[in-house]
Amino acid sequence: MFIQTEATPNPATLKFIPGRDVYKDGTLEFNNRGAADLSPFAQSLFNIEGVKSVMFGDDFIAITKNSNIEWHHLKPEVLGAIMDGFVANMPIFIGSKDEYKPGPKYEGDTALVVAEIEELLLTRVRPAVAQDGGDIEFDSFDEGTGVVYLRMRGACSGCPSSAITLKSGVENMIKHYVPEVTRVEQVF
Repeated sequence: MFIQTEATPNPATLKFIPGRDVYKDGTLEFNNRGAADLSPFAQSLFNIEGVKSVMFGDDFIAITKNSNIEWHHLKPEVLGAIMDGFVANMPIFIGSKDEYKPGPKYEGDTALVVAEIEELLLTRVRPAVAQDGGDIEFDSFDEGTGVVYLRMRGACSGCPSSAITLKSGVENMIKHYVPEVTRVEQVF
């Protein structure tokens, strides 16, 4: 198995591309070992000293490192763990993603607005940020203020340019297509 690596706009995150499907149900991000109890694959990556977070995407794995370690020390061990995980058919996730991420339920006109926002994120935004080893996820919509709350994940989380991407790109596009939206805010 040949695993390519790709830099991301976030210098603490590398994108590992194994040349095969990774997680076909969107993305999963684990920000620490405790959060990864339903992912044997993520647990194996957290066994490597210096791994701060793990995100599984459609065809990649984004690893964020701690600041006290350099990639040239960490990268060979991560490559080995990814290869071992795929060879052993280690599960990416055990259970249902719905169990993992419960969210608010919307009704009526608000449900239509939220569906439109989620569709824009799915078709226009997520493919672009996935190229950089990240993801953007809908968190909630406040119909009273028109504010959309989004989570930046993977390489986008903590990236120096993520605030600009969120405000200049994502907010402008969503406001253009969904007039009920007044602004977009990041949830940490």
